[in-house]
Amino acid sequence: MLKKEARVITGGLSAPSKMPGPAYNLPAVACITGAKLVNVPGSVCHGCYALKGRYRFSNVRLALARRLESLKHPRWVDAMVTLIHGEPWFRWHDSGDLQSAWHLKQIFEVCNRTPETSHWLPTRERKFLPLSPDSIPKNLTIRFSSHMINQQPVTSWPWTSTVSSTTTTCKQVSSHKPQAPSSKRQAPSRKRQAP
Repeated sequence: MLKKEARVITGGLSAPSKMPGPAYNLPAVACITGAKLVNVPGSVCHGCYALKGRYRFSNVRLALARRLESLKHPRWVDAMVTLIHGEPWFRWHDSGDLQSAWHLKQIFEVCNRTPETSHWLPTRERKFLPLSPDSIPKNLTIRFSSHMINQQPVTSWPWTSTVSSTTTTCKQVSSHKPQAPSSKRQAPSRKRQAP
């Protein structure tokens, strides 16, 4: 498959400025949990960045809607593999989130077919995550995000992310998989660390 055809099928990739590689985003209004949290003061979704700024431009909204619709395309996995192949890093959902367990299985297939790429998927959709983290492709890190600002890391999933209003640096609590970098200058750690 040519990249041109893959872009038509998938709606193309995004290029978030704080990531060292491309990403795939969906409309934040389609977030299942986030759509509820956006109305909860003190939640990480209250004042969501993906519901304002450039995300409100009509061309961006149309692109996000195209990507959401593309999930149903029978060749979506093939197209995503074509677009991601050769990329060292890839972020899923710099806006938006998992839509279903089937959506996550499709992402697993893309990860399995792009073993040279380190994938990062932050999510608030715990109900779609597998019962055992052992079933996740080795090149995919799924971080379950806490819902509230200053909330302690969740305990139902081994890899988490939190938002703090008082801390200005990141602290790695536990990481048994590569992390997606926080800027273009840092690479994920490939070393295993003790919890």
